[in-house]
Amino acid sequence: MNIAIFVSGSGSNCENLIRYFTDSESVHCALVVSNKPDAYALVRAERLGVPTAVTPKADLNNPDVMMPLLQKYDIGFIVLAGFLPLVPDFLIDAYPHRIINIHPALLPKYGGKGMWGHHVHEAVKAAGETETGMTVHWVTPVCDAGEIIAQFRVALTPDDTVDDIAEKEHQLEMAHFPKVVEEVISKLQ
Repeated sequence: MNIAIFVSGSGSNCENLIRYFTDSESVHCALVVSNKPDAYALVRAERLGVPTAVTPKADLNNPDVMMPLLQKYDIGFIVLAGFLPLVPDFLIDAYPHRIINIHPALLPKYGGKGMWGHHVHEAVKAAGETETGMTVHWVTPVCDAGEIIAQFRVALTPDDTVDDIAEKEHQLEMAHFPKVVEEVISKLQ
């Protein structure tokens, strides 16, 4: 299965996925797509030999751009790994139950518009939560509202700073996200 990883930022999850699947016989990271030309994830992907594409908002929302791009690389599955724009409906329709997202909180808490990255961790800290975690879910037209595939939790202490919370949650992503992607794809093959 050829997968495309959609990214907007530094790309630590992107790199983790590429490395995890490097010797896989069933999953191949065939393309990294970013809406931002300066996303460090593109550098990480290029260093690891994975083709990249930059699709600003107009291109992302244009089926005449996106569908040929994904077809060129024979993409059968899409993984959002820190991708901020909403996925257009035509992509969701073209890839039914074949697009997943990682979210840095235990959905349904701290999801939706504006809830990404440090904003999520700041909200978790402000609420005095005793735990946080990561969620992997199916992508639907409604932001962060798709069916939950997997969640992983970590305890928080009152002394944890926002950066501590971010680091604890990030460690969960590094440990679990590639395995969840692999499990989901194995059920499709």
